[in-house]
Amino acid sequence: MTPRWLRIPADKSVLLLGPRGTGKSTWVREAVRPEVFVDLLEGDRYHRLLARPHELEALLAPGVRTVAIDEVQRVPELLHEVHRLIEARGVRFVLTGSSARKLRRGGVNLLAGRALTARMHPFTAAELGDRFDLDRALRFGQLPALLTEPDPRRFLASYVQTYLREEVQQEGLTRNMEGFARFLESASFSHASLLNVTAVAREASVERKTVESWFTVLEDLLLAHRLAPFTRRAKRATVQHAKLFLFDAGVYRALRPRGPLDRPEEIDGAALEGLVHQELRAVNDALDLGYALHFWRTQGGSEVDFVLYGERGLWAFEVKNAAQVRPADLRGMRAFLDDYPEARGMVLTRGRERERHGDIEVWPVDLFLRELPSIIG
Repeated sequence: MTPRWLRIPADKSVLLLGPRGTGKSTWVREAVRPEVFVDLLEGDRYHRLLARPHELEALLAPGVRTVAIDEVQRVPELLHEVHRLIEARGVRFVLTGSSARKLRRGGVNLLAGRALTARMHPFTAAELGDRFDLDRALRFGQLPALLTEPDPRRFLASYVQTYLREEVQQEGLTRNMEGFARFLESASFSHASLLNVTAVAREASVERKTVESWFTVLEDLLLAHRLAPFTRRAKRATVQHAKLFLFDAGVYRALRPRGPLDRPEEIDGAALEGLVHQELRAVNDALDLGYALHFWRTQGGSEVDFVLYGERGLWAFEVKNAAQVRPADLRGMRAFLDDYPEARGMVLTRGRERERHGDIEVWPVDLFLRELPSIIG
């Protein structure tokens, strides 16, 4: 098993959230080694506990100390029993979930103060080490199953079909699956871009209000993230719209339609920026660094792709899908550093050598991703 960077206290209950396929179940079995593993994807077990959540205790022999419940959002009522068993018997629970929506409805706040919340993402470059391949990551993403998958394109197509569409249908989040399929394709064009909900609704031929609710569904299923602009102590007028990122570069490519009018460099650039985004989020969450992640763009057009802000410092990152840095590529970063001289600014490129242009560092994105935990940690 490839070790994950995720660390949790051995004596605490945990709610581990992450999209389906990111390796939550495998990690719990191997790293936590619970005495009881309750798999709610197993039909009989699911139906039994859905009808009688109180029977959870009957699965725990006397003296059991650690229990895992996989995909707990399928039976949110179990959270009441989990709460009771933590208090009454001191049982440690490790819960996994891939839908924040159902957990909120089911009362996950019951666990406030009794269970930590952690997040699991696709693999990072640092976790993969020498097995990390930037070109492969940009084509197929970093979902764990792809490490041994002989046909990654077919796997991703199946993932999109069975999870992004069928999971939404099974949860009853929409009855208009044809419209939702069009919405997913339209939304993929917004990956790594400012989100214009009205434009997506028009392209998908769906009402704007419905599209807005579907973006919330993607976020609740942990499949997409809206990145807010950085406005703290702003000296210039900044944009107000968020940027959209799908959670994995491979899933983005599987959703993004391609044809003779699409420029490969446009798709590749969005995939690269998305990969950096998912790595920043994953490392920040796994190491519990506490950064808030933003982007910065002024009304005048100056832009920095990512801003990390927290007690550990202020970082700015600009991603360029090119081997060489031109003076124009540094203008956005220079503008940001003029406004925020406390920041450390990096431009990430497809080149092979590190450079320095005044107070701006230029890093090969491959090297940057491999060393990201030590850079921002």
